[in-house]
Amino acid sequence: MLSYKAPLRDMKFLLNDVFDYQTHYQDLSNGANADPETVDMILNGVADFSENVIAPLYQPADEEGCHFKDGVVTTPKGYKEAYQQFVEGGWQGLSYPEEYGGMNLPMSLNLIKSEMNGTANWTWTMYAGLTTGCINTLLQYGTDEQKDLYLPKLVDGSWAGTMCLTEPQCGTDLGQVKTKAEPLDDGSYKLNGTKIFISGGEHDLTENIIHIVLARLPDAPEGTRGISLFVVPKMLLTADGEAGERNGVTCGSIEHKMGIRSSATCVLNFDDAVGYLIGEPHKGLKAMFTFMNTARIGTAIQGIAHCELAFQNALPYAKERRSMRTLSGVKDPDQVADAIIHHADVRRMLLTMKAFAEGGRSMIYHSARYADKMAQGIADGNNEEFEKWDDKLGFYTPILKGFLTELGIEAAKHGQQIYGGHGYIKEWGMELIARDARIATLYEGTTGVQALDLLGRKVILQSKGKAIRDYTASIMKWCGEYALDKNMRKYVWALTKLCAEWNTLTVRLMLSARKDREIISAASDDYLMYSGYVTMGYHWARMAAIALEKLENGGTEAPEFYKAKVQTAEFYFDKILPRTSGYAESMLTPSESMTAMDIESFAFLE
Repeated sequence: MLSYKAPLRDMKFLLNDVFDYQTHYQDLSNGANADPETVDMILNGVADFSENVIAPLYQPADEEGCHFKDGVVTTPKGYKEAYQQFVEGGWQGLSYPEEYGGMNLPMSLNLIKSEMNGTANWTWTMYAGLTTGCINTLLQYGTDEQKDLYLPKLVDGSWAGTMCLTEPQCGTDLGQVKTKAEPLDDGSYKLNGTKIFISGGEHDLTENIIHIVLARLPDAPEGTRGISLFVVPKMLLTADGEAGERNGVTCGSIEHKMGIRSSATCVLNFDDAVGYLIGEPHKGLKAMFTFMNTARIGTAIQGIAHCELAFQNALPYAKERRSMRTLSGVKDPDQVADAIIHHADVRRMLLTMKAFAEGGRSMIYHSARYADKMAQGIADGNNEEFEKWDDKLGFYTPILKGFLTELGIEAAKHGQQIYGGHGYIKEWGMELIARDARIATLYEGTTGVQALDLLGRKVILQSKGKAIRDYTASIMKWCGEYALDKNMRKYVWALTKLCAEWNTLTVRLMLSARKDREIISAASDDYLMYSGYVTMGYHWARMAAIALEKLENGGTEAPEFYKAKVQTAEFYFDKILPRTSGYAESMLTPSESMTAMDIESFAFLE
């Protein structure tokens, strides 16, 4: 059976040594609440809840799945009780304002909480995770009345939230949304339409579910410029703000899925459902992206969660499972065969999983600092500051979501390979990780959508390459600080060359696009993966620099901890980072090899 142990040593290494979060928190108005003692208390509390309450539910809940009957969804055994403990602990309100019942701690702590919860049991975590985006959207765009009505119950966890975008005829292309919203005399709206793939759209964990819904007003223009955003409660509110009569929102069915089986994925029917406009008419898509960016960072966390869980369970198995003798000689002479961890190929897979999990965590924790700054802008009502950090996070988000979720699938595959035949059998849990990892590359925008968003929108259309120039400049500035350090020469030299190449590739693609309009789409996936590997390389170099300094001057951890960091960084630069060469060559290939074939030539049998 799968087990989970929160990697607190690695988390604290990033928080305290690599990113110096305590100094970062001093620049935040709510940072004083996040003193070292409080942060340690939160980390230990979340670790205990994750390890001992929700982790043991992960496999049994997958086996049971959700139950659906007459519009009612019942979650697997133990989920409701675990959620009640979550509410009693105040965990949902960790990073939200005190005026709505929250603890007013930095947003980064909420992301760290989500990582531990998600690695222990991703499907359970999804129910609370969607509420986070709902809260963020209302905080940024809701009226004072809407905030007062919905946020206290959402923040304390007694109500849950969702986002309702996808419809049967459209997913990513939201310009095709057909759900209608008709204004009523009292200022509310009547919504009619169907939404699909709504995670947590119906369940038994809370007494009310607050839906954030995209819909069109009667005078809406065509396309994405005609989309408005609405808050639609499952249960209408009484005069004193409690859950009252049922609104016209019903669950038509739940999906039977490959993975995340204990997360209810619902078809929701809106039949004269009462809703309330959020923000300005026809400008709902911008507000929705507040929700989506939150969800995409959460999905990026899913990528490292699967890397971590696969590694944690594959490592002890590799130490115990015996097969053959290694090519370099007998390692366990008193045993019938050597443990498979001694075989170089198994080491390759374990180190890949470790490098992905820890490198991805560093990328997430780096972006969490941006999230703190963005949240600070919202709290201060400083839209300029919010936009500044939202833009920075916006550039980083497609790399986090697209790249890290693809690595989650690779890590799950390696875990299955290490288990051999047992990796295909349910009892051991590796096949569950592989199934659950697959969805992460699909929802909240597929990898292809993230790739096109990065190259086509963020890099070329919005910044004309400036986003890459600015980011590589920050990497080069860091490299300059270690240019004379002989222990860091390997990392600095590799990153310097890659930064120059990254800018060159960007310019060449921009120039090629003048004649070959399809090359941006054709090259975007290669560009995304290239960007991800370089970015992770930068993070591993930073971790190596700190670990080397601690080895020389002493640190809070044993020397073996820091030595393992350096050795993993060396592995990443030797065996993983060279993947960039293939992506660089591939992305510059003209799109003709993809577009030349006639559609009819795709025919298989006719």
